[in-house]
Amino acid sequence: MTSPITLITGASGGIGEDLAGHFAKDGKDLVLVARSAEKLEAIAESLRKKHKVSVHVFPLDLAARDAAARVTAALAEKGLHAEVLVNNAGYGAKGAFAELEADYQLGMIDLNIYALTALTRALVPGMIERGEGGVMNIASTAAFLPGPRMAVYYASKAYVLSFSRALQYELKDKGVSVTAVCPGPTATGFQDAARLTGARLVTLSPLMSSKRVARLAYKAFKRKQPVVVTGLMNRIQAASMAFTPARIKLGLVNFLQA
Repeated sequence: MTSPITLITGASGGIGEDLAGHFAKDGKDLVLVARSAEKLEAIAESLRKKHKVSVHVFPLDLAARDAAARVTAALAEKGLHAEVLVNNAGYGAKGAFAELEADYQLGMIDLNIYALTALTRALVPGMIERGEGGVMNIASTAAFLPGPRMAVYYASKAYVLSFSRALQYELKDKGVSVTAVCPGPTATGFQDAARLTGARLVTLSPLMSSKRVARLAYKAFKRKQPVVVTGLMNRIQAASMAFTPARIKLGLVNFLQA
């Protein structure tokens, strides 16, 4: 007999940390995954004290090809199973495709796409077998349009959204929900890491707090909503992309990334 947990990747800050707070408040035991053991343990200790839940930390580079296998082995060793999987880990970088470091962009694919897919494939069969569970994948409003100057990042988020929609359809009668979360620009450390500081996307767009994004994401997940775009303006912009010619979308994103 194993114990159910909610596994959250990219849980050392921002949206991942805030989502951990929502699940813990609901009494869910957690497994937090990210590279920084120190940050994870500090967050875990705070959640244990505040919400009286069990919180395990797995310091791990999810971009490693064996990461999903290591996570599943660690869960089995501790007698745990993933009732909920939150795929939040990811990164981006601004710059022309031919000029950005190749390894940096390939690492983005490894984390944003490969790790998310591998971990989902490792844990979803168990959810199906138990007849219950849920997956939350953090995509982005970037999923709705191509992204000059951030070509790989935008493409990776389009993958996350498309994958999530298809998976939700496959699992809808198996007791397993799938929610894709599409935040717009959010006040986290992402902008600095992605070299977006000073870009029009940041300076001209109101940044939503990670706490608000997490709150809206959690509500949508509890409702088993397949896709949620956080914020009214983001929803309007995302919906309008379906009717916007490609050349205009490309020009708009190129302008905003400058």
